[in-house]
Amino acid sequence: MCGIVGYIGAKNCVPLIMEGLKRLEYRGYDSAGLALIKDGKLVIEKRAGKVADLAAMIEEKELSAFLGIGHTRWATHGEPDDLNAHPHWDCKGEIAIIHNGIIENYSTLKKKLIQDGHQIRTATDTEILAHLIEEMYKRTKDLFSAVRYALLEVEGTFGLLAISPLEPDRIIAARRGSPLVIGVGEGENLIASDAAALVEHTRQVVYLNDDEMACIFADSFYTKTIHDQEVVKQIEEITFSLEQIERGGYEHFMLKEINEQPTSLENAMRGRLMVKEGDVRLGGLHTVMDKLLKARRIIITSCGTSWHAALVGKYMLEQLGRIPVDVDYASEFRFRNPVIRPDDVVMVISQSGETADTLAALREAKSRGAPVLGIVNVVGSTIARETDAGVYIHAGPEIGVASTKAFTSQIAVLGQIAILLAKNRGLPQNTLAKIARDLADIPDKVRQVLLLDGQVKKIAQEFKNADNFLYLGRGSNFPTALEGALKLKEISYIHAEGYPAAEMKHGPIALIDENMPVVFIVPKDALYDKVVSNIQEVRARKGRVIAIANIDDEEIDNLAEFVIKVPRTYSYFGPIINSIPLQLLAYHIALLRGCNVDQPRNLAKSVTVE
Repeated sequence: MCGIVGYIGAKNCVPLIMEGLKRLEYRGYDSAGLALIKDGKLVIEKRAGKVADLAAMIEEKELSAFLGIGHTRWATHGEPDDLNAHPHWDCKGEIAIIHNGIIENYSTLKKKLIQDGHQIRTATDTEILAHLIEEMYKRTKDLFSAVRYALLEVEGTFGLLAISPLEPDRIIAARRGSPLVIGVGEGENLIASDAAALVEHTRQVVYLNDDEMACIFADSFYTKTIHDQEVVKQIEEITFSLEQIERGGYEHFMLKEINEQPTSLENAMRGRLMVKEGDVRLGGLHTVMDKLLKARRIIITSCGTSWHAALVGKYMLEQLGRIPVDVDYASEFRFRNPVIRPDDVVMVISQSGETADTLAALREAKSRGAPVLGIVNVVGSTIARETDAGVYIHAGPEIGVASTKAFTSQIAVLGQIAILLAKNRGLPQNTLAKIARDLADIPDKVRQVLLLDGQVKKIAQEFKNADNFLYLGRGSNFPTALEGALKLKEISYIHAEGYPAAEMKHGPIALIDENMPVVFIVPKDALYDKVVSNIQEVRARKGRVIAIANIDDEEIDNLAEFVIKVPRTYSYFGPIINSIPLQLLAYHIALLRGCNVDQPRNLAKSVTVE
């Protein structure tokens, strides 16, 4: 959540920071601001609204400076208004900070600072940090030390930048639970909360770990822990290009990413899936393969869309690998004193690799001695670094807040893990080869589904003014129903719920009338007849039925008002194909309702606060 960009060097930092903030708009925010050091003084500009609003405000001021920091805020403490926007500063106007995260003990700190004579102007927790650093600077006369001592008193999370005209040649950075990455240039250095803000200027980066700090100059930097221990950091290279984080001719990132799924799915399987052999090679799991094969239970924990992918994974891993699988919300996992046995294996799934609740669940599992595997998209992310082993999904940068290609790639990776386990469980090679062939064929089948965009758009036109939707499916398509409902809620703001189709009779059926659209995922599988019976129940109550069915299904045309026909595949891979028209449906309905599909209200791409 939120966005951070900082620069120190020989260039005018203002346009650079503003462009960096624009590249981070996808993360979700409600206000924007920047702080510069100019002629020995702090210059601060900020306002509620979009980065474009801030840009319009500063355009006539012709600001320039060689050092500056910028921020987009997602409100936690205090309303999203001009006053509460970042940056924040101390009483004397000599220290400016920007901050991602939450200071949990800010109330206690605030009372003490007020007693010491500090004037608090805003309702934010972040301003308290500025005054606390001011207090420490009185003692240390050194900005790095002042930030370090202040953070020793803080409970909570932070990705923090601090600057001061008292020390105008440096930016101080600190991180706990909220990502920061240094961009290493020639005669200049940058820092941001996401490498997407850096890739235009450098591909050489250094990732800060939790409880690490950096003092960044124009031509160098050094790192220490908050406890004053020196840290030697390795320079890494950004793996994606600038072109990958631009729209590439599409109207929206979400539409681009929906259409990228054939390629992202191929990338998730390239060099891994061996069709003829019915085998999979996942080098990232090599060091834990013995524990995975001997596991008596797998626990998967994640949030949001990744949790839906985990539910699909449960069906695949249990059916093919014959291992019991529990799926937990990461946000609940560590608060219920989970039972983790020595022969359990924990998997965590996160697109960003920075999701705060998932990261906390990972650490809880590790503290109890469990091997933890990660399935993430972002190379070098915190979860990728802290898990014992794992698999990258290689979906490429996903900028749209509503996850699309990451979801389907996560399922593809889970499917490959399931095949790997099935092989070691003795499933016949010819059976495995057929399953592997079905998975390998998925990208081409997705290409076929994408050709149905015009048909989906017509259905969207019919239901754009609906107030509610139901999504129903059975088996592994129950999670597909959940994901379809989530997509619609996220970007169109229509209330939608996903259920197992058979559960409709246990409550939701009371909602069905002639105004209720009901989306059924009804592939020609072993549960087909059961779902058809559920469709009949909806029709009897005048509900309006939209069916996602298979190409060879002739019966469904007589049962549903609208039918979207997709290719058939192995049942457990069906959610990949079946989710594509649901993504398109949500996209087109949201557009027709005038919603911002890439930056839906109140949401952020990477949820780095609990």
